[in-house]
Amino acid sequence: MELIKNKDETSLDVKVIGRLDTNTAPILEKELSRDLPDIKELTFDFEELFYVSSAGLRIILSTQKTMNVQGKMIIKNVNDLVMEVFDATGFVDILTIE
Repeated sequence: MELIKNKDETSLDVKVIGRLDTNTAPILEKELSRDLPDIKELTFDFEELFYVSSAGLRIILSTQKTMNVQGKMIIKNVNDLVMEVFDATGFVDILTIE
């Protein structure tokens, strides 16, 4: 997994490339815990995210809960494979997906 981040005072854009799984989810979690405290708008770009496991879904859900308190979270450019997972798990109902 590769992360490309663009951060200013109150917004953070994160492009996730590759796989978000048991091995890589802790990396994303660590990066987000460092960056999120002052963030009001978080945007994920999942255009090049090709796989998400339950560990990845757990990080996405916990981040959504954090951002519900702090501001908003948007997920953009979700490919068909990841969208199928979001549909099957009901995440489409709790995430803002553009």
